[in-house]
Amino acid sequence: MIKKILIANRGEIAVRIVRACAEMGIKSVAVYAEADRYSLHVKKADEAYSLGPDTVAGYLNAHRLVNLAVATGCDALHPGYGFLSENPELADICKRRGIRFIGPEAHVIRMMGDKTTARDTMRKAGIPITPGSDGNVANLDEALTIAATLGYPVMLKATSGGGGRGIRRCDSKDDLRRNYDRVISEAAKAFGHAEVFLEKFIANPRHIEVQVLADQHGNVVHLFERDCSIQRRHQKLVEIAPSPQLTDEQRVLLGDLAVRATEAAGYSNAGTVEFLMDSGDNFYFMEMNTRLQVEHPVTEAITGIDIVQEQIRIAAGLKLRYRQEEIQRRGFAIEFRINAEDPQNDFLPCFGKITRYFAPGGPGVRTDGAIYTGYEIPPYYDSMCAKLIVWALTWDGLIDRASRALRDIGVFGVKTTIPYHLEILRNAEFQTGKFNTGFVEAHPELTQYSVKRSNRDVAVAVATALAVNMGL
Repeated sequence: MIKKILIANRGEIAVRIVRACAEMGIKSVAVYAEADRYSLHVKKADEAYSLGPDTVAGYLNAHRLVNLAVATGCDALHPGYGFLSENPELADICKRRGIRFIGPEAHVIRMMGDKTTARDTMRKAGIPITPGSDGNVANLDEALTIAATLGYPVMLKATSGGGGRGIRRCDSKDDLRRNYDRVISEAAKAFGHAEVFLEKFIANPRHIEVQVLADQHGNVVHLFERDCSIQRRHQKLVEIAPSPQLTDEQRVLLGDLAVRATEAAGYSNAGTVEFLMDSGDNFYFMEMNTRLQVEHPVTEAITGIDIVQEQIRIAAGLKLRYRQEEIQRRGFAIEFRINAEDPQNDFLPCFGKITRYFAPGGPGVRTDGAIYTGYEIPPYYDSMCAKLIVWALTWDGLIDRASRALRDIGVFGVKTTIPYHLEILRNAEFQTGKFNTGFVEAHPELTQYSVKRSNRDVAVAVATALAVNMGL
């Protein structure tokens, strides 16, 4: 079994991995840039080592990270999500240096990271894909020809893209002409590759993804689906498991498709197969994320399976502990990304000092975070500072409990998305469980919550905290 893991990441996901290691009796090693010296993952890990003054470069230096893993006696490295988590070079270097990479093989990361290769792999496996170009487009003229065949609108996408970057909707020839060089430039700068491809635009789809686990012995299972349709500018805000929008028959179909996709890729470890569901209830493969997802806790909540621990076991060469028929789901879970942003000011990032913080509690409530009272949120990284995960037996019960938990949580000193999430829960369309990726844009009024209401929620949270501190 693995004995010591270097966590090549920061923030709440690093804290999450430290906790999994602690439960498994595994030593954890944190790394940090100078801006993260006082971060929670540094305080929680068994050991912590500086990556120097640069805010980002250290987290992106694969050779340095693996050298540090070797020097500190680690036998494995966990990349978390973001940074180098889907970088095949890091997996290759780990393999050469005798360090277990807690993720899939490098060649699989490359194959799934190249969107055109991934689409071709899925097509050959009989997985439905969105209509589009057969591969990368060579130039603007070819893109215009293909778009005319597909019919507008189309999506112009970076082949190596991800995280909502390198993607543009084009409603006309002029749009495609305007955006072609922009996406090429974004792709080159963000991903190091300038290739792009075209897909038919699916209007207001539902974004449904399936969590999979695959060991090194050919065993593959799925842990049901998550609904990630509530998003802004291709960035997820709220995630739900299972999707309240699927029938049992659709759920079975989607799970089977995800397992077939995983087998077709020759995949090992934890991964996510993402689909779009159109207005006719047709599913289309979108991409496969070859890493742990931000929203994995909602799957853990409905299945009782610790996905991070399973990642570590798989990397150690152990077989899966569960057969598909043994995996059961119970109830509903929802995750809110608590971002340090001002929803009333176009979600402008709001970094600064947390003057006071307390997490909610009670049945079915979990908080994964990297903040504490007195912590200074640095302006160099993603604005997400915590994740609130809530479970309940029914959908209606989940909405009630989630509302209570959002009013319980207290983050002071910076503006956050907490009041915005409360507005989402109050929305009748959301409460019926019928929403799509156009939900946020269709409801701009949700950012117009009153100061009075926001202050009331804060007052409830403060009163709760005071009562707890006084032992009432």
